[in-house]
Amino acid sequence: MDQEFWHSRWAENRIGFHLSDTNPLLVKYWPLLNPKREDAVFVPMCGKSIDLSWLATKHNEVVGVELSEIAVRAFFSEHLYTPTVTSMSPTMKLYQFDELSIYAGDYFTAPLETYPLIYDRAALIAMPESLRQQYAERLLSLLKPGGRILLVTLHYPQEQMDGPPFSVEGDEVRRLFNGYKITHLNRDEQADRPPKGKTADFFAEEVWLIES
Repeated sequence: MDQEFWHSRWAENRIGFHLSDTNPLLVKYWPLLNPKREDAVFVPMCGKSIDLSWLATKHNEVVGVELSEIAVRAFFSEHLYTPTVTSMSPTMKLYQFDELSIYAGDYFTAPLETYPLIYDRAALIAMPESLRQQYAERLLSLLKPGGRILLVTLHYPQEQMDGPPFSVEGDEVRRLFNGYKITHLNRDEQADRPPKGKTADFFAEEVWLIES
């Protein structure tokens, strides 16, 4: 999946993956990470997710990274936030407002730190199979020792539907996060998608807790 694909999706406003409300799975399962207000949270490939604002009500620092600057600007504009913008390089900017910081640029090269908590709703499932190992290795390198990840994945017959979002089965989750404690929290086979215009025999949303 090249970067131009995502740039064009945002430029053309083809963002069926965007949720207009806080993800109920985040609200329900976040407490299982034993979060503390002082725990910084990292959200990879965050888009303009409303989940960022919800997390900012619970934590003093929420850091996202998003390839599309259109999405980053839209997030702050739609929430009537006026961020400070710092140019880090020709291809990386940092937007900051109160508890929120979002890097506009490539996830794989953003100058990120390490974080005790990570929330991934739409990042791993945006990765084609060829990039998932690289994605997971980078994610785990950003997780502090003793840290925890709340991961949301999708499971459907991949041969019946083109991604993204891609199907990531349980065995693949266990392979990508091998060596970590993995708890399967939920499987919802009544998920209200697949995305518009796509069909599959089944379409399940799954939630995982990954602990170092």
